[in-house]
Amino acid sequence: MKLTFIRKTAQSQVNNCPSLYRTDRGTFVVQGWRVSDPEALAQLDIPPHETAVEVPEDVLAEIAKTL
Repeated sequence: MKLTFIRKTAQSQVNNCPSLYRTDRGTFVVQGWRVSDPEALAQLDIPPHETAVEVPEDVLAEIAKTL
């Protein structure tokens, strides 16, 4: 899978997190903060092979510009 960087959050000072990438498979990869809040996780139906991440809205706003 080849990743193409789209955007990192303006809140990131040093690293590239959270970030959004486009793949060569017609999908996106989201790098974000792992959701660990029990109340939030209880609202999701997450199978063992998946996880939930949180990203700032400025990262997702960029995707609307690129589609």
